[in-house]
Amino acid sequence: MTETGDDGEFVDEWTVSNIVTTMVPLLAVLSLLQMGSGTVLENFEEQLLTQPSLLVLVPVMIGTAGNLGSIMCARLSTQLHLGILEFSPDNPNVRANVAAVFGLAATVFFLLGIASWAIGRLLGGSLGLGALMFITMVSGMLLAVWVVIVSSVAVYVSYRLGYDPDDTTIPVVTNVSDVTGVLILFTVVWIVL
Repeated sequence: MTETGDDGEFVDEWTVSNIVTTMVPLLAVLSLLQMGSGTVLENFEEQLLTQPSLLVLVPVMIGTAGNLGSIMCARLSTQLHLGILEFSPDNPNVRANVAAVFGLAATVFFLLGIASWAIGRLLGGSLGLGALMFITMVSGMLLAVWVVIVSSVAVYVSYRLGYDPDDTTIPVVTNVSDVTGVLILFTVVWIVL
């Protein structure tokens, strides 16, 4: 938990008991959410087994989304602790962080599309490069938008509730990205294929 000191400044209480009492319930809820991701994947099992490129794409896609969210959360939390973060779309620091996440996403998901296509071909898949690149880029960029929103909200809500965003936001964003990443990916797959 955090609180305001006598001078009105943001003060962290770095105690093991505060971190444990904050994180244990949060991690328990997030573990239940993570089980939902496995259930969603099970519904697409047949399609994954017939298209090895998609099978390769799933863990890397959701892992990359979690990484992008972690980057966004870490940068926002650091700016918050430095006292330079204003929760506003007009803030140039927020806009720079969003642009960095989108730039990273576009680059990484482009390379991921090519790599998953090549590995899928080696495993006997028939999904074409154009279709796979479209699936990867559209779902990846939609996921990047979602990650930016979830990261920003997670940092803001954590701060408003008096919790240290360094402790709470990354687990929230990575778990939410896992579940929604699978849903976004397979929604795009369903539309394209």
